[in-house]
Amino acid sequence: MTAPSGSRPAGTGRLVTGVAWALLLLGLWLWGREVADGPGGSSAPTTGDIAAVGRPLGVALPPARDPLAPVAPRRVEIPSLGIAAPVVARGLDSTGAIDPPPYEMPHTVGWFGSGTRPGAAGPALLVGHVDTETRPAVFYGLSAARPGAKVRITRTDGSVAEFTVDDVQVYPREHFDASEVYGARVPHRAELRLITCGGTFDRNSNAYTANVVVSAYLTAATP
Repeated sequence: MTAPSGSRPAGTGRLVTGVAWALLLLGLWLWGREVADGPGGSSAPTTGDIAAVGRPLGVALPPARDPLAPVAPRRVEIPSLGIAAPVVARGLDSTGAIDPPPYEMPHTVGWFGSGTRPGAAGPALLVGHVDTETRPAVFYGLSAARPGAKVRITRTDGSVAEFTVDDVQVYPREHFDASEVYGARVPHRAELRLITCGGTFDRNSNAYTANVVVSAYLTAATP
């Protein structure tokens, strides 16, 4: 799948073509439920031959806390990965895929604004670029996330919702299950999905061969 315009602007690098095809499935999945990046000079960690981490045995995770009131996100931080970035709301484009942050904003994370707000019950969706033509982008190191890692979402009311990573998976294009990725893992729990490109970049299709999906759930909150 190509970029939303049908051809990628020059110099955009490995952006979100891999994310785009996965999120196209999101649009189709939501519709079915009746719910109202060219290659750079180096390989990012999310584009190598990565085995799905899943949830290793023996990793003790904290209990989930009750969901919060629905408030839009403003900033995301993953301290263990050195990720700290602003969050902007995005909608669906003309193809039914989430419209990612503009190509000029590779260090900004997109949030599916018509979906769940991070901290509220249900899975909230965040997407980001993996790299550009010349340098890493916001989710370059996302595949290095491990169960137990903390993800902090600062919300527009000043509150901070803290999530704990419980699962890291790489979904090949031919085995991408939209209901598994975007659906709730535990009913009525506040969850988070962080998504970027994975696998390898296929020049013929102008797209990545997989997506990295990090799943987390709400475990703490600060007013």
